[in-house]
Amino acid sequence: MAIEPSPVHEQERERGHNHEPTDREPAAPTTTPSPAPHLSPRDKLVLFVLCAAQFMVALDFSVLNVALPVLGQDLGMSQSALQWAVTAFALPSGGFLLLFGRMGDLYGRRRLFLAGLALFGAASLLATFAWDPASFLAGRALQGLGAAAIVPTGMSLLTTTFPEGPARDRALGISGTLLSLGFTVGMVAGGVLTDAFGWRSTMGLLTLFALIVLPLAPTLLPESRHTERPRLDVPGAVTVTGGLLALIYALSTAAERGFGSADVIATLVAGVALLALFGYVESRTAEPLVSLPMLRRRTVAWGNLGGLVTFSMMSTVIFVLTLYLQETLHLSAFETGLVFGVVGVMSAVAGTYAPKVIGRLGARRTLVASLAGQGAFIASLLALGTGGWSVWLATVAVSLACMCHLGAIISYGLTVTSGVPDHEQGLATGLVTSTQQVGLTLGIPLLGILATTAPNLLSGVHTVVALDAAIVLGAAVLVAVGLGRRTSGAVESQPLGLR
Repeated sequence: MAIEPSPVHEQERERGHNHEPTDREPAAPTTTPSPAPHLSPRDKLVLFVLCAAQFMVALDFSVLNVALPVLGQDLGMSQSALQWAVTAFALPSGGFLLLFGRMGDLYGRRRLFLAGLALFGAASLLATFAWDPASFLAGRALQGLGAAAIVPTGMSLLTTTFPEGPARDRALGISGTLLSLGFTVGMVAGGVLTDAFGWRSTMGLLTLFALIVLPLAPTLLPESRHTERPRLDVPGAVTVTGGLLALIYALSTAAERGFGSADVIATLVAGVALLALFGYVESRTAEPLVSLPMLRRRTVAWGNLGGLVTFSMMSTVIFVLTLYLQETLHLSAFETGLVFGVVGVMSAVAGTYAPKVIGRLGARRTLVASLAGQGAFIASLLALGTGGWSVWLATVAVSLACMCHLGAIISYGLTVTSGVPDHEQGLATGLVTSTQQVGLTLGIPLLGILATTAPNLLSGVHTVVALDAAIVLGAAVLVAVGLGRRTSGAVESQPLGLR
């Protein structure tokens, strides 16, 4: 689930961050609620266009999940190849996110936003009428490329269109809610559409969204670009994207061909080398895609580790459970969609209450507790079997795990951006968004392949769940220790003061 940082980022920055870290966080201040901002009819239309585009991208992350087994049978894709239906989208959307965000600053955000929408719509049409696995995966990859242009430019257009204060807070709040709702609607709609019209209708729905939004955007959205005209870091984008592509390919094929296979070894070495070269390039360029000094901040480094783990491990669980519910328990696509619909509703509830929890505990403690809760509830899935009761166990356990997951998403975004000067907030929030996309990219090929290539799917699911839970719980310990140590450079986010 790709969820944008909460609008409370703005509230964090307004309080200032020039304070020394303490073991005890100050009590949340009492604030007087601001009156609801008035939005003109045009403002509402602009908000509709931007939120609809973000909703469309969020929908794409989940609408295909429950259709995967049917899609595989129709196109002749093996279980082990089904992960590429997800990875083919997530890889370019994560790899090109920072580059396209910077291109929007340089050449115009509206221009790139419109190009991303057009590409996304055309790619969805290609995926709808795909005639073999190659054409389908090409459509998915182009969808990811379009999403990489839509997400950063859409958020930039939103924050530059609505002035800082209540109007922007309201706009960001609506956007965040719709992003969370997009995952829920996608899981349910995917099941309904697949049962009624086949898996192609899920891609057709995305085409329809693009056709609705694209004609409205040119006349409503103002052009916007960075006044400082930042330089385009092409070498950084090429090395990080190439490195991720090579690394994901190696991990995805190793389970089938073995780590001794020549192409696995070659791509693994190439991936590590390109990522190392990316680090070198970023240390030398004046305007990097990823600021290495920024990554040395304790809150940024450990907060992003928590975000990377919560996204990658939760996406893996959703992927393997989708297969398990349909292949082992023989649920229909519609019934599987209903299960994840419950999960999505509980996640939305968690998103509503998470800021209040953060207001009491602080972002750091909430992040650690959320990771621990996510890991514990995932571990309970080791009890899954072949009986009907397993449906209820899966529904309850994953719902609770996803509630903790939402808490981790919001709190890691706040942890990363706390204490960062205003002129570096763009770099910090770019890292937050990139961590989401990379996490979604890494999890499924890293662990999901263990389930799809196992002799028995249920035993494969148990293996994935055990490793998944261990990684999340281990990350909770590491983040707690990493953020718990006091240094002069570490800054803990203050409570939000939300009631």
